[in-house]
Amino acid sequence: MSLAPSIPVPRSRFNTLPLAIGLFCLLWSYAFVAGKIGVTHCPPLILLAARFSLAGILILGATLIRGDDWSLSWRDVAIFAVLGIANNALYLGLGYTGLQSVSAGLGGLIVSANPVFTAALAALLLGEGMTWRKASGLLLGVIGVTAIVWHRLSVGTDSLHGIVFTLASLASIVLGTILFKLLAPKGSLWIGNGVQNLAAGIVLTPVALTFADVHAIDFTASLVGAFAFLVLGGSILAYWLWFHLLKVCGATAASAYHFLMPPLGMLFAFLVLGEHVEARDLLGIIPVALGIYLVTRPAAKPVS
Repeated sequence: MSLAPSIPVPRSRFNTLPLAIGLFCLLWSYAFVAGKIGVTHCPPLILLAARFSLAGILILGATLIRGDDWSLSWRDVAIFAVLGIANNALYLGLGYTGLQSVSAGLGGLIVSANPVFTAALAALLLGEGMTWRKASGLLLGVIGVTAIVWHRLSVGTDSLHGIVFTLASLASIVLGTILFKLLAPKGSLWIGNGVQNLAAGIVLTPVALTFADVHAIDFTASLVGAFAFLVLGGSILAYWLWFHLLKVCGATAASAYHFLMPPLGMLFAFLVLGEHVEARDLLGIIPVALGIYLVTRPAAKPVS
C-alpha cells in the first residue's frame, strides 16, 4: 500500500510506536488462531459473511457518527469494493476453508509470505525493479514454505486439500495487493476498509446461505470469543494500526513487520490450540522470515 489514511493520531509525550508495532503483530498473527477456533464451530463462509458485514457496518457507522468527511469518489468506492472481494472475500474465504484441515501455524506461515510473492509479481506486471536482494528473498521464501509444507504432508499433520486452499488464499491477497497498486484508489483508507468489509459481506452472504448449513453452527463461548476478536481485533483494530504504521513508518518499513508473523503464529497455535511444532518447522521459518526481510527492507541510499 502506498497511501496514508486520514486518521487523526493523538499527540503524546511518549513514543507509542513500539506499542503500536507490537500490538499490530500480536493481533495479526493471533487472527489465524481465532480463525481456526471459529471454523471449528461454524462453517467458514457463514463466519466470514457475518464478520465482514458487522465490521463494515461498525466502521462506516462510526465514521458517520463522528462526522468525518466522506473523501471517496464513486470510482474509489467501486475500487475498494473490488478490493474487498479479492482481499477479504476470496482471501479469507479460501483461507478459512483451508483452515478446516490445515493447522493455524501453517496457514499463518503460508499467508505471511505474501510480501515475497507480491514483490515478484510486481516486477512482472508493474515494472518494479527485481534486484538480487529481492530475488534472494523470493528464493528463500519459496524454500522455507516448501520445506515446511513437505514436512507437514509427510508426517500427516496437514492435508493437501487444505494446503491447496491456503495457497489459493495467498494468491488472492497477492492479487489484491497488485490491484491496489494498479487502481490506486484515493481518499481515506479507513473508510475504504469499511467499504471493503461491507462489500465482502454482501458478496459472501448469499453464497454462504446457499452452500453452508446454518444448523452446523455450534454456539459456544469459544465461537463467540473468536468472532468478537475477528471483528473488533482483526477487521477493525488491526487495520487501524496498519494504517497508522503506514502513515508513521511508510509502506516499506511497515511491510517488514510481516516477517514476525510466522514465528508468532506458530507460537500462538502451540500455546492456545496445542498444535505440534517440530524443530524442522522452526528451521523452515528462518528462510521465510529472512526472505520477507530482504524483500521489504529499503534499498541503501547512494552516498553523495
